[in-house]
Amino acid sequence: MTNAMIGVTLISIASAMIGTYIVTRRMVFISGGITHACFGGLGLGYYLGVSPILMAALFAVGGSLGVERLSRGGARRDSAIAVIWALGMALGILFIFLTHGFVPELNTFLFGNVLTITHADLWSFAVLTGVLLLFYLLFYPLIVSVSFDQDFARTRNLPVGFINVAMTVLVAVTIVLTIRMIGIMLLMSLVSLPQMVAERFTRRYLPMMVTSVGVSLAGCIGGLWLAYFISVPASASIVLLLVAIYAMSALRR
Repeated sequence: MTNAMIGVTLISIASAMIGTYIVTRRMVFISGGITHACFGGLGLGYYLGVSPILMAALFAVGGSLGVERLSRGGARRDSAIAVIWALGMALGILFIFLTHGFVPELNTFLFGNVLTITHADLWSFAVLTGVLLLFYLLFYPLIVSVSFDQDFARTRNLPVGFINVAMTVLVAVTIVLTIRMIGIMLLMSLVSLPQMVAERFTRRYLPMMVTSVGVSLAGCIGGLWLAYFISVPASASIVLLLVAIYAMSALRR
């Protein structure tokens, strides 16, 4: 339980930074595309008998860079995301089918189990959060400029391509490290719902990010305790609580 509490705290901070960028860029579905691209990596990992997380990471980063490449090549970003989404799911289904025997940990990656967080996971989350904080400290003005108006940023000769690629890769890495906590099927909520709640109260980037951390922490820790007391899956209770928080914030106006 202690590992789970520390884990959701670190992931709440990381997902708030990533999610704020995603929501302000109006590209929430890239998290879905990369998440489902990870499924192809998981399937290949099981088929080859190597680390599924490692293969998922390679597929996630490759998928994120693929979206950027297709977008630069003239394809609409949502169309590029759909291609990566479909390809990842198709490859995952194929490799899982070809894998001999039962795949025991697949449900963990699909639906998540926050109670399985290990000390190694905590170190991974801590390093990721540190990298994200450092990147934001170094490039915060650029990130904000690219998030709200890429065209204006280009006219100012800002490194739009670098920020796009770097943030997309960080999104991919965050998704991979979070899969075991909340699962492929429910991951999108953690990088969108807290930011949607925050948008009800502020339109400024930094306050939105800070508010997202608070909302994410409330949903994750509250959902974790709720799951403990009523004996339901933690991932589902976390998402349902986040949805309830969003619904209450929507009633505010």
